[in-house]
Amino acid sequence: KQWYQRRVAITAGVWPNIFETSPHVINAVIEAIEGLRCALGPVKVLQYTLQGLFHPARKVRDVYWKVYNGLYISAQDALVPAFPRIPDDEKNSYIRHELEYFL
Repeated sequence: KQWYQRRVAITAGVWPNIFETSPHVINAVIEAIEGLRCALGPVKVLQYTLQGLFHPARKVRDVYWKVYNGLYISAQDALVPAFPRIPDDEKNSYIRHELEYFL
């Protein structure tokens, strides 16, 4: 458990650098986030990413969408349980019954 907390602390140190403008720093931060995805799991990185996907500022959204797209490409299957549950409506069925059986 202690190693997990240390890696989350590393995330808190890496994440603010996501808005750097230097191409070298941007690449290093994106690679660090990919490494944290492997170390912490994609769900934890998704939790950090969701906060900025719908930010009012376009430049903030662009960076967060870049991180989300990389996360989605590399770990789509692991993200399914992390997405919020949406109740069914009259036309569509959103509930994932197989996932409910497992959880």
